[in-house]
Amino acid sequence: PYDQQPCREPLVLLPGMMCDGRIFDAQVRSFSGSMPVMVLPLAGGDTVEKIAARMLAHLPPRFSLAGVSMGGILAMELLRRAPDRISRLCIMGASPLAETPDQAADREPQIVAARAGRLEDVLRETMPMEAFAPGPLRLEVHNMFCRMGLELGPEMYVAQARALQRRPDQQSTMRRAHVPTLVLGGEHDTIVPPAKLDLLAQLIPEARLKIVPEAGHLPVLEQPDAVNRALLHWLAVPVS
Repeated sequence: PYDQQPCREPLVLLPGMMCDGRIFDAQVRSFSGSMPVMVLPLAGGDTVEKIAARMLAHLPPRFSLAGVSMGGILAMELLRRAPDRISRLCIMGASPLAETPDQAADREPQIVAARAGRLEDVLRETMPMEAFAPGPLRLEVHNMFCRMGLELGPEMYVAQARALQRRPDQQSTMRRAHVPTLVLGGEHDTIVPPAKLDLLAQLIPEARLKIVPEAGHLPVLEQPDAVNRALLHWLAVPVS
């Protein structure tokens, strides 16, 4: 009967810091014809743990999970909390390491500036133009990031910055990741460079590493076709 037809598990997409679902337009267009696609905001608290707990309350029983940047950090926390609910994992441009005391301290003046009405300056500082691949798209991608961030507003910025400051180290979580895993990043990413992604891929038993040429910190926007091809390959890997 019809109701016993196999349905593709939902694909859950988690955007980066101060980004919304717009960064996944190309992925939603590409995959929503063959499976349910959900984009979750990184909202619901000022720690990774609180945000993840809120997400799990809204997520289906089992799903494929892909996160970009801070969304990748949240994906690692979801895997730590609910490994049996995640059938496959894709981490794009994120590191499993906690912030160093210096990195955490650097966020304090940015938090103060965001609260004082200088959010646009803070966004341009936290995501500099150099984080994206050189070329004609660089300015467009950077402007889109700033637009999304300004719309999300200073309170969201402060909550996300606090969550990143206090985020847990997830290296042991990733060593226990026994699902098909794609680690993906941009060749020109200065925030999480390819060498850091290589270290992450080496922690994970079943990881495939894909470095996208002519992309920086947001390959989903900079090289959507290359990202979609890599995701298609990842979604085709059989899961136990």
